[in-house]
Amino acid sequence: MAPIDIFIISDSSGETALTIAQTAVAQFPDNPVKYQRFPFIQTDSILSGILNLAATRQAVVFFTLVNHDLSVQVESFCRDNHLEFFDCIQPAMRALANRTGSNPVGLPSLNHNLTDTYFDRIAAMEFAVAYDDGKDPTGLLKADLVILGVSRTSKTPLSLFLANRGLKVANLPLSPQAQLPDELWQVDPKKIIGLTNNPSVLRRIRQQRMISYGLPAESAYSDTEKIKEELHYATDIYKKIGCLVINVANKSIEETATLILESMDIEPAEVDTIQD
Repeated sequence: MAPIDIFIISDSSGETALTIAQTAVAQFPDNPVKYQRFPFIQTDSILSGILNLAATRQAVVFFTLVNHDLSVQVESFCRDNHLEFFDCIQPAMRALANRTGSNPVGLPSLNHNLTDTYFDRIAAMEFAVAYDDGKDPTGLLKADLVILGVSRTSKTPLSLFLANRGLKVANLPLSPQAQLPDELWQVDPKKIIGLTNNPSVLRRIRQQRMISYGLPAESAYSDTEKIKEELHYATDIYKKIGCLVINVANKSIEETATLILESMDIEPAEVDTIQD
C-alpha cells in the first residue's frame, strides 16, 4: 500500500499541526503515511506552489495559518481540487473572538516569546541532538535526564519530546555487544530511566524498520531470541543501577513522557511547550 501524503503547512514551526495530524494518524495503524512539513509560510505565491504540489500527490492538508486570507486560500483550493484538509487554528480563533468580542491580531508566532524559557527549550533540543544515541558519553553527566534502552524503544523521539519541554536529555543504547561508558555509573539513579518492551511488540517494530529500509523483515535484528537476550541484558543493567523502568509496549510517546515527568515530580501542566 502506497503511503498517504500528509502536508503540514504553517506560518510558524508547524509543530501544532504536525501533532494533531500524528494523533489522528495513530488511529489508523494499517495505513502508512508520509509527512512533509512547510513551515513559516506567509505569502500567497509560495502557498500556491505548495498547494499545487499537494494536488499532484492528493495529499491530506493540515494547516495552522493565523492569516485569514491565507487560510481561505488553502480551504478554497482544497475544496476545488477535492483534497481532504483540516484547519487547526482558525476555528479556535473564531471561538475566542466570539467569546471576547475582539478580533485576533493575525500575527504568526506570537507565542514564541523570546524569553529565557524559550531559549532554554531551544538549548535543550540542541542538547538532545548532540547527545543522542550515546554519541558523547560526557553528556550523561550534564543531562537532566538519561534514557537507556535497547534499539527501537523510542529513546530518540522521547528525548526530543522531553527536550521540547525544557529538559536536557541524553540517551544511550544498550546492547550485550557494546561496552557501557564509565560515565553512566556516575549519574544519580533518580535521573535515569530504563525503557523496555514486550519481545513480540519489539519484534514487530524491528521488522517494520527493516522493511522500511527495503530489507527482509526476518534477520538477526528481529529474531525473537536475540531480542529476549537484549531485553534481559537491559533488565540486569537497570537492576544494577536501581533506576525507574518503563515498559513502552503500546504506549505513546506522550504517555511515556507523562510517567517520566511524574517520576521527577514535574506536573505535565506546569511544563511550557513550544506551539504554533
